[in-house]
Amino acid sequence: MKACLVVDGDYIYEEEKHLTVLKTSLFFANDGFTVYDCKGQLVFRVDSYGPDPRDKSEVVLMDAHGRCLLTVRKKRPSLHQRWEGFLGERSEGQKPIFSVKRSSIIGRCGMTVEVFKNPDEEYQIEGNFGQRSCTIFNAAKESVAEIKRKVDASTNVVLGKDVFLLSLKPGFDGAFAMGLVLVIDQINGDDYVQNGETEMIPTTED
Repeated sequence: MKACLVVDGDYIYEEEKHLTVLKTSLFFANDGFTVYDCKGQLVFRVDSYGPDPRDKSEVVLMDAHGRCLLTVRKKRPSLHQRWEGFLGERSEGQKPIFSVKRSSIIGRCGMTVEVFKNPDEEYQIEGNFGQRSCTIFNAAKESVAEIKRKVDASTNVVLGKDVFLLSLKPGFDGAFAMGLVLVIDQINGDDYVQNGETEMIPTTED
């Protein structure tokens, strides 16, 4: 698989990379994330403070030093939860670099990701984020990243859903992948409020 640079080349790895994602609860549930590599080093963080964490329309992904890498923002108006990604800290009038929307293909559950700088670069996200079981596929239907439950190596016990793995295939942009996790989490949160925990269901286009 060729290298996929969307957000930051510093997070493209030559070998498969497994990141541990921890959902933090600073004041309310779902307030943020911290992401660590296999050596326990901080890779990404997401801090958010608000009275209703399920009603965030903009989330910022930062590196370990607090530098803004990516902003994901819910497009309004949007009937079917279309989100857009912007490099760094979004400014007024800035153009997005990718968008995420519900898949509209009949019989397919998931989301479609479009990268604007390359019209041929498209991804599908399939699975159930509520169960921490999702796969990101490229246009060739190759798996480029996976979200899955984390197992404690010492006890062989599956950890809670607030701790999970983001596994990256060689050449896939880890910052881009984490940005997609943020969008999936937001959409899953809305689904939880509206319908209870459900799989990602396709709808018609915006």
